[in-house]
Amino acid sequence: MRLSAHFRRREFRCRCGCGFDTVDAALLAILEDLRNHFGGQVIIYSGARCPRHNKAVGGSAHSQHMVGKAADIIVTGTQPAEVAEYLERKYPDTCGIGRYHGWTHVDARDIKARWSG
Repeated sequence: MRLSAHFRRREFRCRCGCGFDTVDAALLAILEDLRNHFGGQVIIYSGARCPRHNKAVGGSAHSQHMVGKAADIIVTGTQPAEVAEYLERKYPDTCGIGRYHGWTHVDARDIKARWSG
């Protein structure tokens, strides 16, 4: 099922196979913005997570992944640091943005949160 111009629900499914696939509309808007800005495919490395899978991968007890508000992403043709820098400029007072070596975490929380992994 297509959720937006460039994303399908199955891309966000919990990787454990449980079927959990909740996706927040604000997260989709952020991801569409990234797709349009960079022009490259946005690959969802990790989207929705059930509590069991979140624990298994070492996620925070209050992870935004568990409510469908977070995604760990790769934008083809763009370095993760460049993606994080764009997000930090675009959303200076909101969103969770995590910088990692091979991907970027983004979530649609209402307050600002920044970290490196």
